[in-house]
Amino acid sequence: MKPNLTATLVDELRRRIVDGEIAPGEKLPSENTLIAEHGVSRTVVREAITRLQAEGLVHTRRGSGSFALTPPSAGDAPQLPVRPVRTLRERQQLMEYRIGIESEAAALAAARSTRTQRAALRSTLDAFSRAEGNPAEALSKDFDFHRTIAEASGNPYLADAVGGLGPAMIAMPRHRLDRSGTEAEATRLAQVSAEHEAVLAALESGDAQAAAAAMRTHLANSKRRLEQESGGR
Repeated sequence: MKPNLTATLVDELRRRIVDGEIAPGEKLPSENTLIAEHGVSRTVVREAITRLQAEGLVHTRRGSGSFALTPPSAGDAPQLPVRPVRTLRERQQLMEYRIGIESEAAALAAARSTRTQRAALRSTLDAFSRAEGNPAEALSKDFDFHRTIAEASGNPYLADAVGGLGPAMIAMPRHRLDRSGTEAEATRLAQVSAEHEAVLAALESGDAQAAAAAMRTHLANSKRRLEQESGGR
């Protein structure tokens, strides 16, 4: 009986994480809450969390609880199959892909974006800057920024390419949750904010070449940070 209860709870929590009901970086319900909601034992809850950890969907931080990680993208745009992204090498390859398409999207957005879209980008950057200590919010606003630029390109294929990747294109590794609120993470957030600002400034000036260069620099720096934070693994 217990394995079935565990599997049922795993399926439910996995669905909530993949569907975004529990956002990357967000804390899962407590053991007591899960016990009460699902009518299971503490052992079942702990086994379910262990399975989700093995799948790379959950990270447990001693004394703080369990947090959702970025799930592999299931492909939000049906016409664009998306490969799962799990390993460092796959993350590096994804960044290389993003550099190509998002640099062009930024160049086109510099020429085609509307006043409303530029205002939305400014609002998103302000919210991102305020997200220190809240990794789920930072990830959400980071993705919104890149998706909005792709939409502002006026090219539906570029918009589908970025939108179809989903928030999974923004890495939420375990170590980032562990150091949430630390000086190192605040420094990283400030670096990303400054790079986003450079992209938006070029876009607002209507300089397509500068916008493409700023986006390429930002994503190349993101790739470098990912490699450094992963210790080259």
